[in-house]
Amino acid sequence: MPFPSSGRAARNLSAAAMSALLLASAGKHFRSPGFYRQVVPDYLCREDPAPGTVPTGANGPFAVLSRDEWIAVSGLIEAAAAVGILIPATRKVTATAVAAMFTAFLAGHADALRRAYSPEGTPLQRRIHTARLPLQAPLIAWAWSLRNTGPDGRR
Repeated sequence: MPFPSSGRAARNLSAAAMSALLLASAGKHFRSPGFYRQVVPDYLCREDPAPGTVPTGANGPFAVLSRDEWIAVSGLIEAAAAVGILIPATRKVTATAVAAMFTAFLAGHADALRRAYSPEGTPLQRRIHTARLPLQAPLIAWAWSLRNTGPDGRR
């Protein structure tokens, strides 16, 4: 064991990289929310009636926020996770939550892929969403790996 702290340094570097990714993604939620619009499933989105019109009641039971509100909330959650993953005392719980968040995002990516291959989908949407869905697996694994807190990688 010539470098007893090397495991800790690697975990801290990995956590810093995950934090940077989460922070960049959080910022993109607010700079370019359109990038995320297709990934928010319709069944989660509240459809607000136009001013002066009668609500249609088309909202489902999970439609508590509008699409733009979901995008903003997920950006805020990613920003908070970017901070939490850097702090060793909160890293395990934050990494668990991030892995769960990336797992939950699978539903949105699968829905976006389904819509991309529908008659209304475009070739660009098909390429983008075909690439985005499988990228979740390494992100989930990476976040899960950050749960390790011991010097030798054990919990």
